[in-house]
Amino acid sequence: MYIKVTKVINHSGLHARPASLFVAEAKKFDSTITIRNTADGENNAVNAKSIVLLLTLGAGAGTEVEISAEGEDEVQAVNSLVAIIETGFGE
Repeated sequence: MYIKVTKVINHSGLHARPASLFVAEAKKFDSTITIRNTADGENNAVNAKSIVLLLTLGAGAGTEVEISAEGEDEVQAVNSLVAIIETGFGE
């Protein structure tokens, strides 16, 4: 398992458009990928390939999220998803 923590930097957070970009990127990988809002405790990790579940995190601007993946491309998956968040989804 590979894990990284990052902060949502775009002003509108993970709303519909950024969430759809995030999910599209996550679906490129074979690994099982989860994301969680670190402020909500340990048990709120959701499937990063589900836009509905991703939107339930309530990850607004400044929210710290943990992305974890398990599988053959876990490092590439996590690094790619962290990068997309850290670029602010082009906003």
